[in-house]
Amino acid sequence: MGRLIARRPVLRLTPDGASRRPDALAVEEPLELRVDGRALAVTMRTPGHDVELAHGFLLTEGVIGAVEDVRDARYCGSRDEDGRNTYNVLDIRLSEGVPAPAPGVERNFYTTSSCGVCGKASLDAVRLRSRYSPADDPMRVAPEVLTALPDILRDRQRVFDSTGGLHAAGLFTATGEPLVVREDVGRHNAVDKVMGWALMQGRVPAIGSVLVVSGRASFELAQKAVMAGVPVLAAVSAPSSLAVELAVECGLTLAGFVRDGRMNVYSHSERVAHVHAGTHGS
Repeated sequence: MGRLIARRPVLRLTPDGASRRPDALAVEEPLELRVDGRALAVTMRTPGHDVELAHGFLLTEGVIGAVEDVRDARYCGSRDEDGRNTYNVLDIRLSEGVPAPAPGVERNFYTTSSCGVCGKASLDAVRLRSRYSPADDPMRVAPEVLTALPDILRDRQRVFDSTGGLHAAGLFTATGEPLVVREDVGRHNAVDKVMGWALMQGRVPAIGSVLVVSGRASFELAQKAVMAGVPVLAAVSAPSSLAVELAVECGLTLAGFVRDGRMNVYSHSERVAHVHAGTHGS
């Protein structure tokens, strides 16, 4: 698994005594994302699938809308004390005619692994207009399929099994077929890797799909789903009030506490087959 896992000695204390042993840790390293040579953002991420991460980030920030908008991606400029490439600086070159990122996309300081909106000037700056609104997507998903997806996601978290320290996101079909699963120390990075994969595979807009996340559903994760045209977002934990507000406004079905055969559907429940809730937006 290369740079995904680091091993460090620990002192383990139990009721039976103390012992020293190696422990597996999820690797966390900075990734500087540049666009046409200009620094755009720095995020703390788990190395791996960095090109997907970059594509997903630029898609969900509204910079690109198709894989053809990117001319190429290459690592550059970052060396360790032994002169080896750290692969922690990635430069994306946009295709001719694609506008440079707007100033509001730039991060004013480091994006932490738990917050992808840090550095935004205002909430309005992240209320982006999606090219792929999910509002008219007619897809339906059976409740029993939706509630089974978090377990499928969990079964595919290879690095989490070793470290217990990663978030996960996965894209599924309406019948529960897993298309892609990605792990990362940052929940927003895991989603960007999934969205980047979808873009590079020609699956954006992500019509008829379900995005599953291993934690809570924040406003930003709901926004990422909307920006990629995902019609259903399912979270193992709770959504935020702003995530629900955005989902209602943009036609996204948002389900929270999806586990153990149960869930709460906060918006557009008409997509969850056999569910008949009062209004179209509830």
